[in-house]
Amino acid sequence: MQFQVFDELQRELASRYPGFPADAVSVERCPEGMKGDLTVNCFRFARFAKLPPDRMAAEVATWLKSRPEVAAVEVIKAFVNVTLTPEAVYRDTVADLDRLLAAGLLPESERRRILIEFSAPNTNKPQHLGHVRNNTLGMALASLLKRVGNEVIEINLVNDRGIHICKSMLAYSRFGHGETPESAGIKGDHLVGDYYVKFNTELSRELAELRAARPELAAKSDEELFLETGLGAAAQQMLRDWEAGDPEVRALWRKMNDWVFAGFAETYRRLGVAFDHTYLESETYLLGKDVIQSGLARGVFRKRDDGAVVADLGKLGEKVVLRSDGTSVYITQDIGTTLRKVEDYHPQELIWVVGDEQNLHFQMLFAIMKKLGYDWADRLFHLSYGMVNLPSGKMKSREGTVVDADDLFDRMAQLATAACVERAGADADPEELKRRGEVIGLGALKFMLLKFNPRTTMLFDPEASIRFEGDTGPYVQYACARISSMERRAAAAGSGCPAEQVAWHRLTHEAEKALAIETGFYGPVLQLAAGRHDVSPLVEYLLNLAKAFNRFYRECPVLSAADPELVNARLALCSAVRRVLADGLATLTIGVPDAM
Repeated sequence: MQFQVFDELQRELASRYPGFPADAVSVERCPEGMKGDLTVNCFRFARFAKLPPDRMAAEVATWLKSRPEVAAVEVIKAFVNVTLTPEAVYRDTVADLDRLLAAGLLPESERRRILIEFSAPNTNKPQHLGHVRNNTLGMALASLLKRVGNEVIEINLVNDRGIHICKSMLAYSRFGHGETPESAGIKGDHLVGDYYVKFNTELSRELAELRAARPELAAKSDEELFLETGLGAAAQQMLRDWEAGDPEVRALWRKMNDWVFAGFAETYRRLGVAFDHTYLESETYLLGKDVIQSGLARGVFRKRDDGAVVADLGKLGEKVVLRSDGTSVYITQDIGTTLRKVEDYHPQELIWVVGDEQNLHFQMLFAIMKKLGYDWADRLFHLSYGMVNLPSGKMKSREGTVVDADDLFDRMAQLATAACVERAGADADPEELKRRGEVIGLGALKFMLLKFNPRTTMLFDPEASIRFEGDTGPYVQYACARISSMERRAAAAGSGCPAEQVAWHRLTHEAEKALAIETGFYGPVLQLAAGRHDVSPLVEYLLNLAKAFNRFYRECPVLSAADPELVNARLALCSAVRRVLADGLATLTIGVPDAM
């Protein structure tokens, strides 16, 4: 715990009551309107001492009153509100910055080797806003898990085969006329995506003609009529040819996939995504059959009367794992790929970042892995996330109405650059403002996508996310930039002193103390967010810290403070806040510009 007196309280209660848990005592910020800096909620641990909560609170209050670093204690029911001396606050927070930043690390015994899979795009189209949320969630969670001390392996599984890939290939072979990304002047993933849209446009025309020619088919769905169309039948034949290894089809597939992968690489670079390994479904789609046959022999699965192999999963229902003709279903491949990842990396925990439409799929996958008897099967986690929409509405890939990731990055950078130009004036270096706009724009995008619990279906408004005021990424970045500017001016004026010479006792203003206390919650928030596999508590914390800094900045002059000793103390406080804010943003994979 960051505040020493509460560590001592924990040890005191553990010595008095056998079996008292080692982490039972926790502290919170004191609610507004009450006297105190911090609150101890005795409802949470009174049972371990076999005491009524109010009696526990009275005992805690009596012990705290005896401590020299405690200035005041107030008991309200089972809540103990504590006011610390300023010396204790600064000693336990900003005066020992290394300890403060290290407080987020897990004990060695709790650190794990974790494999996280995210992104998982298809090679028939460029990545869109939905992929951006997936990538942002995945890379931020991986970064957070590393930040608290885990070893993390970041994995991508690209869907590079199947009927949807053949749709783009067929459209290109019929309508492409040898066009390339270079000749078209666009990224390869965009070019291939254009042909996916072209396929569906032509398919819609053929479906309309088919229904007009054969009215008896009018009630049938597009899926039911797919193979009745010339394009649909040709795409299905191309898939069979691919699976048979047809040289011409495979050559076209490799060429178009290469275009897409080159395009993806640019998108990933700009967003800051990097993977330790990328699996391809073209190499994994046949995995899992042997596992199913082994499980069938052991009685884990059973064969139905129609010949299909199924898993009985209780309340989740019955899941087919091999069709009656012996072919795989999607979960078969997932079983095999999971085992391949375990064999390759030996993780202690596996995480999948996948949208909430696959909730049942992952519940079934995890249940099957448990039935198969793997000892790591209880450490599988699906980071499920909701859809992200724009004010203009939902996205549809096949109609070409998706919000393209690259276009969105450009829009965010343009908005941020325009805001920087407005603040910096016409004399500023255009290239520097452009670089600054890229950092701010991409940071604003990530921050807004990470701000909400992943399960939330959210509306993303680019213009709102880029504002320098409010609950936005630029608001937090601006607090860092403001402090950096202050530090540069102080250095030029010869202000500042070594950390051991800072006169922390000079910081007597309530806003100074509140700001220092807020920094003290950084480590616990990191561990809380990592434990929940949810970075949104860290986002909320950074917003609260930036707000506490801005309140301090309004009420406590820094460079124009009354005397050099006070200037140096306030500078040291600001520098500590900047370090925490920058560390938190870096954990979210968000950069900080030197100026805004």
